[in-house]
Amino acid sequence: MQLPPLNALRVFESVARLGHVGAAAAELHVTPGAVSQQIRSLQLALGVELFEKRGRQLVLTEYGSVLQRSVRKAMDALTVGIREVANQKSADISKSVLTISMPQVHGVAWLATRLFQFMGDNRNFTLNVVTAGQFSAVDWRKVDVAVVYGVPPWSGFWWRLLHGVQMTPVCSPQLLRGPNAIRQLSDLANHRLLHEDDGSQWRRYYTAAGGAYMGFSDVYFDDFGIVLQAARDGYGVALSDEIISARDLDEGRLVQPLPLAVPAIHNYYCLCAESKRERPDVSYFIDWLIAEASVASSPHRDDVAR
Repeated sequence: MQLPPLNALRVFESVARLGHVGAAAAELHVTPGAVSQQIRSLQLALGVELFEKRGRQLVLTEYGSVLQRSVRKAMDALTVGIREVANQKSADISKSVLTISMPQVHGVAWLATRLFQFMGDNRNFTLNVVTAGQFSAVDWRKVDVAVVYGVPPWSGFWWRLLHGVQMTPVCSPQLLRGPNAIRQLSDLANHRLLHEDDGSQWRRYYTAAGGAYMGFSDVYFDDFGIVLQAARDGYGVALSDEIISARDLDEGRLVQPLPLAVPAIHNYYCLCAESKRERPDVSYFIDWLIAEASVASSPHRDDVAR
């Protein structure tokens, strides 16, 4: 049997891990229709059904489980090979000083610890780290590479999607108890909604969930760190994602009271000026950053996320 296109296998792996065509589309930055077409083509090429529907989720069939294990091993092997090439490339780069810009909350939650790992593995690099959330706030006279939360295009800049963000409500565990406990969408009416924007993201969430957005006791902040702290302290419900809130969710400071996740209006992108993209040190750091994001969004799982 001829090997299916590698892109179809990549799409299959994403759907198998996330259990939902829409979530896979957001992660891969393509349309749900494109994802569905790739899955149909793969199933046709193999002559078997890889998924079956259970409610809103897609669950692997026996054939799908067999294929997922093989695809996962192959992707792991490719990741190892890419890292070996990257390590060799790093060894060939002379001493470099880079200025990196990142959003403050994203930096604390995801990027900072990885930067320390990068520094440990690449002794010939010195990194200066500054914070800026939006493209317009980055001082491009000084910054070599930036992670920004926004929507392209950006004229004169090279960019690549780093994280496709899926937003879901998060709150303190205390909001799951008592007479106003959050068990369904309508229960949010008893609690403050916390925003970092003008309310657009919450309106998008309500639309996707099939509810009516009220917003009577909302609170608006210009700093997402304050939004998350207010949610941790039980003052309301925020919209966040598993990248930013991973540690809070793992350690129980935050919980996800509702299962639905909705693609965010903005996503996280890696950027640099087009004039710097081919610089060896900039290219090396960007390749490392994208590889780290790919590994973070592809955890080892033996079955479909439920």
